[in-house]
Amino acid sequence: MKHIKILLVEDSDGDIVLITEALEEGRVCNDVIVIKDGYEAIQFLERTGPYGKERRSPDLILLDVNLPKMNGHEVLLRIKNNATLQHIPVIMLTTSSDEKDIYEAYKNHVNCYITKPVDVRKFVDVVASIESFWISIVQIPHKMRY
Repeated sequence: MKHIKILLVEDSDGDIVLITEALEEGRVCNDVIVIKDGYEAIQFLERTGPYGKERRSPDLILLDVNLPKMNGHEVLLRIKNNATLQHIPVIMLTTSSDEKDIYEAYKNHVNCYITKPVDVRKFVDVVASIESFWISIVQIPHKMRY
């Protein structure tokens, strides 16, 4: 069984519950780390501040656009401009369907942009499809060790 480390960067408590429960229902063993603001997500990924002893980067990042302290676009840009992080697939999972947000995300090399459905059952289905595709089907790169 695959063991995947997922970083969920989301500030909505309700969405956090829905996403983590949907991931727990899947057949893949996931280690989900939840961070609620963009600045802290960067600290986690760059292993600074309280995350200096973090040992392993996530295999997949679920990133909201509208975050406190540093928005999702800024976080994405930092990830994709960092040679040690840029290989990690990033999925924008957000309520924003604004064309400017979609364009900005793809311009900055997001791997996938998904608008969160309002309906709870559809929302859970979307998360399940993310897990099915990005974890069970896609080969996710792991950082090469030299």
